[in-house]
Amino acid sequence: MDLSNLKPAEGSKHNDNFRRGRGHGSGNGKTAGKGHKGQKARSGAPRIGFEGGQMPLYRRLPKRGFKNRNTKDIVAINVSALEKFEDGETVSVESLIEKGVIKNPRDGVKILGNGELTKKLTVQANGFSALAKEKIEAKGGTAEVV
Repeated sequence: MDLSNLKPAEGSKHNDNFRRGRGHGSGNGKTAGKGHKGQKARSGAPRIGFEGGQMPLYRRLPKRGFKNRNTKDIVAINVSALEKFEDGETVSVESLIEKGVIKNPRDGVKILGNGELTKKLTVQANGFSALAKEKIEAKGGTAEVV
C-alpha cells in the first residue's frame, strides 16, 4: 500500500448532479434507475415511513420518557488525571486535549474530586465539584470557571 494506490472507499463518493434518464449511453437511461412499473416508479411515490395506510411503526411503538432538547453533554475528569501536568502549569480545555486526557470536550469539561493531586496547578474548566475545588486549592492552585 502506498500513496499511488489510495482511493475512496467503495460507495462513499456520490455526485448529486448526476443526470438521470438521458439515454442508454449514460448508463442510467430509460427507467432512470426506478425499475419497471410499480408505485415507486411513478411520480408521487409515498414519503419515507409510509406503510400504505397501515399505522406506521413509529406511531405503533409506545413513547417513553422525556428527551430534553437543552441537555448538555459534559465530559467529567477526575483530579487524578491532572497529574500529567507539570507543577505550576495552567490547565485548560486545549491543554487537556493536547495531553490526551480528553478527545472531545463536547459541551464542557467538569473536574471531579476522585483521586489525589500533588501539584500546584491553575485549572480552567467549565465546572468543578466542591471536593475537586477544595483539593486544587489545598495545594495552592486555583480553580477558574471559564
